[in-house]
Amino acid sequence: MQFIRAHLRSFADNLLLGLTKASPDTGRLALSICLMALTLTAPLSAQAESTAPAATIRLAVLKYGTANWLLDVIQRHRLDQAEGVTLAVKEYAGTQATLVALQAGDTDLAIDDWIWVARQRTAGRPFTFVPYSTATGALVVPQGSGIHGVADLKGRSLGIAGGPLDKNWLLLRALAAKQGVDLASAVQPVYGAPPLISEQLKQGRIEAAITYWHYAARLTAAGYTPVVQIQSVIEDLGVTAAVPMVGFCFDETWAAGHRQALLGFFRAVDQARTLLRDSDAEWAALRPLMAAPDEAAFIALRDGFRAGIPSQWGPAERTGAEQVFQLLREVGGSRLVGDATTLPPGTFWDGRSD
Repeated sequence: MQFIRAHLRSFADNLLLGLTKASPDTGRLALSICLMALTLTAPLSAQAESTAPAATIRLAVLKYGTANWLLDVIQRHRLDQAEGVTLAVKEYAGTQATLVALQAGDTDLAIDDWIWVARQRTAGRPFTFVPYSTATGALVVPQGSGIHGVADLKGRSLGIAGGPLDKNWLLLRALAAKQGVDLASAVQPVYGAPPLISEQLKQGRIEAAITYWHYAARLTAAGYTPVVQIQSVIEDLGVTAAVPMVGFCFDETWAAGHRQALLGFFRAVDQARTLLRDSDAEWAALRPLMAAPDEAAFIALRDGFRAGIPSQWGPAERTGAEQVFQLLREVGGSRLVGDATTLPPGTFWDGRSD
């Protein structure tokens, strides 16, 4: 097409040069041909001056979740727009609310773990998962508590963020069982939302807390001691790969009809994570959103987020995910995984590798 247009334009130019020398009839014919050639070679104004409207991707997030830091980078730098996508962030008060919105079709993506996706797929609902973070949590204690590991928790009051089916708690129980300790009966469990568990620990009402990574980071910055990292627990249980536990969940049927927009969104995510990994200036811009009370908390949150950025996602990590699934299934049972006995095919979306 470019070759034809180039020759038509050259032909038109030659005709224009000869118009002044031509007879009236010849001139009129030449002018008509010239105008036709120029019309064919010129881009249509509608095509030249407008672009197709950006596809909208709706993402459900926790109002105060750490994913908002990533999304702020995407929107502030217009990384979504550069990929032909408009990101619409929808904030919710709890994880369950984001998943209800996803199942109801009120949002396109939500952030949760692949355990939920596996349970949904086993029940015939075609949700799938793309990894977001390897960050998990930690067991945190006050200084001088005398708690140095899982065995020291016997008889202690333990705050558990997220409830009895929290994955950090279940993995800690799996490690304790390997050491011959039934942790569920050995401790005095106190369940609650992460902010409440942090306050209970600060007020001395509980002796230890197992909580999400960003709450553990804040407590560590305030002088508390992380005695067990859940990532280390996973390794001690025989899983060598760094398995991303948290990611983007979405309906694969919806994804099939919006594949290019979804791929554009994930490219924007990758660019934002690279900025957060490499640029301290990005974190300075994010600081008001992080609500870090001091420099120590700010650094702990920044470094914790960076540590959770997946370095790779391949066969080793997928195998590791299956191993973690079996560990969690053994402890959490059907209350956690439903009828799933293994990770169903399609749990992890392969659309990025086509």
